[in-house]
Amino acid sequence: MSFVTVNGVQLYYEIRGEGKPLLLIMGITAASAVWEKHVSHWEKEYQCILFDNRGVGLSDKPEGPYTTAQMADDSAALLDALSIPNAAVVGVSMGGAIALQMSIRHPEKVAAMVAMCPWASCDRKGEAIFRHITHIKAHLRPEQFANFMQLLIFDKPTFDDDAEFEGLLSGQKGAALEAIQQPLHGLEAQAEACISHNVVAQLSQIKSPTLVIGGKQDMFVPEWMVQEVSDGIPNSELHLYDNAGHAFHWEKLDDFNPRVLNWLKANY
Repeated sequence: MSFVTVNGVQLYYEIRGEGKPLLLIMGITAASAVWEKHVSHWEKEYQCILFDNRGVGLSDKPEGPYTTAQMADDSAALLDALSIPNAAVVGVSMGGAIALQMSIRHPEKVAAMVAMCPWASCDRKGEAIFRHITHIKAHLRPEQFANFMQLLIFDKPTFDDDAEFEGLLSGQKGAALEAIQQPLHGLEAQAEACISHNVVAQLSQIKSPTLVIGGKQDMFVPEWMVQEVSDGIPNSELHLYDNAGHAFHWEKLDDFNPRVLNWLKANY
């Protein structure tokens, strides 16, 4: 296991594959291992850099609140610590928000960006959802919390498919057995970062090639939020999946993995 100290926190990271560097930034509640279905595909072409954000996994979990700007600085400092001048950046959900901040605050480090289900600002309903996630975390067992998150991020076809539904049930059981559980204060700190995130006025500053991806049935980060990001970034590309929710990257895995890979080859 590899660790590096940046901005006063110790971050866990992992490097897989060879080629041009590809920095992967995970979303709220999740550790870097959640990238597995994607990195196993992308590491054949790129040097994938995975890490646990502050507040989760094997990284330090200081008291919050955190900000997406702060975590973007963590991401940039990680590249510096690894002597990587720039990379393509792929961020999902909160990681997409962090990637936007990284492109704004450290543009020289972002050679290309894939922003998955990102948002430029959080409205009142979005804030209510993030706060409710922390309330659920405080009162339910890990397997029950996992079930709630599944309800939030997966669309109906996943629940209707027998094999996929069995996978959801297995995921709930696995959550109960995880050796490292995210502490409530870590989730609360990450949630505050998501709520306070607002880069609407800075989107036009982003010059790196950008692909924005979302799911049309996403009830966590709805289509209008994803569209706002794409509309604000000059010359960005947008792809929205039909019949897919916040977890479109799993629900449409066979299309998503090569789509991102092909886009990176053309733009990075």
